[in-house]
Amino acid sequence: MAKITIQKERVEKQGGVVILPLKTYQKLLERAVPTYYLTGKEAERVDKLVEEGLREYRAGKTRKIRSLADLD
Repeated sequence: MAKITIQKERVEKQGGVVILPLKTYQKLLERAVPTYYLTGKEAERVDKLVEEGLREYRAGKTRKIRSLADLD
């Protein structure tokens, strides 16, 4: 088994350390973000918006921006 060394000063400075198995950490992440399910007209509107955006992306009509100020 490999040893992990953590400086005591660093632990005290950051307020502690938590060690979890990767699967447990991933499950915590999934539960931290709320999941919304749309139905009816809202779902159809979002689906159409996504389809339109993907169509424009495939057609090369999109561009990369670094910030919202680049949209001008």
